[in-house]
Amino acid sequence: MHRGGKIGIALTVPLDNREDLSLAYTPGVARVCTAIAEAPALADEYTWRANTVAVVTDGTAVLGLGDIGPAASLPVMEGKAALFKQFGGVDAVPIALDCTDVEQIVDTVVRLAPSFGGINLEDISAPRCFAIERLLQERVDIPVFHDDQHGTAIVALAALENAAKLTGRTLGDLRAVVSGAGAAGVAVTRILLAAGIGDIAVGDSRGIIYPGRDNLTSVKAALAAETNRAGLTGSINDALGGADVFLGLSSGKVPESAVATMAPEAIIFAMANPDPEIDPELAHKYARIVATGRSDYPNQINNVLAFPGIFRGALDVRASRVTEGMKLAAADALAAVIDGELSEDHIIPSVFDARVGPAVAAAVAAAARADGVARR
Repeated sequence: MHRGGKIGIALTVPLDNREDLSLAYTPGVARVCTAIAEAPALADEYTWRANTVAVVTDGTAVLGLGDIGPAASLPVMEGKAALFKQFGGVDAVPIALDCTDVEQIVDTVVRLAPSFGGINLEDISAPRCFAIERLLQERVDIPVFHDDQHGTAIVALAALENAAKLTGRTLGDLRAVVSGAGAAGVAVTRILLAAGIGDIAVGDSRGIIYPGRDNLTSVKAALAAETNRAGLTGSINDALGGADVFLGLSSGKVPESAVATMAPEAIIFAMANPDPEIDPELAHKYARIVATGRSDYPNQINNVLAFPGIFRGALDVRASRVTEGMKLAAADALAAVIDGELSEDHIIPSVFDARVGPAVAAAVAAAARADGVARR
């Protein structure tokens, strides 16, 4: 399947004769160039830009493989581009950069940005990914979206909304524990805070994050100030006592003794791939609802449920950025796709559910207009 790559470029107009060539290229193209020079926004109408996304990586955090470099990351970036096309009708171009410096990456992507309607950052290690996304969005007027952060967060929120509904609760009723304070862990925590989670504590390899703990990065210090209202300290295992929700976004393992202390009707999302933090069979002994990042178990938390529709909606309205409101709208729309179909093994749609992309895109477009970032 991978030999020769998984994507290519196809023509959208005929080039069968001299007339076709003269219209598509010279001399016909000159009139289009002149028009765009006079009104740059016309590039969205008369070039591929309005439907094309750059999938940008430096190869430092590729899937579960880690820092394997830009060339080795290309099969994944090609796969991402294929998913954009299949599930969102969005053209995407893999761009693997041979540099890891934050400023160099930002400067490079800014220079490439005129060719694209959006930037999807992919597999860039934390904490650099936070700064890269922020600095890029400050310098370009097209959406910049780090999928490892926000795609995961949106799908996890949608699944948790449905899990809470299925167990007769709301997000505000839940106390959650997040294992992992990397890109995905931080983004999941922030979107759950924005959605109104009852309480949430985040743990890293040193234990639960709280104000004043030693060795906190600026990102973790900010999280400490906004989370853990219960004032928990100690290990993640300690924090699970009486918790309603476990959200695994790390490679750390959780022992059965800790899982057994969770509250009744517990919800476990063990999303490390390929080896979940809690074995699904073990999780089912103590939890009512279990989700993973794997395709061979029910309730897969898969980013492909989010990013194609998010970019489709953002591109359709020529959004200048992806707002928090657009992310929350995407999660709500994704959850609503299977409203009335919920069960313990069906809290999130299948990636092949044809309703997902259009529903997410429509919600994102509407939220972009409501948030004032849409240009059409």
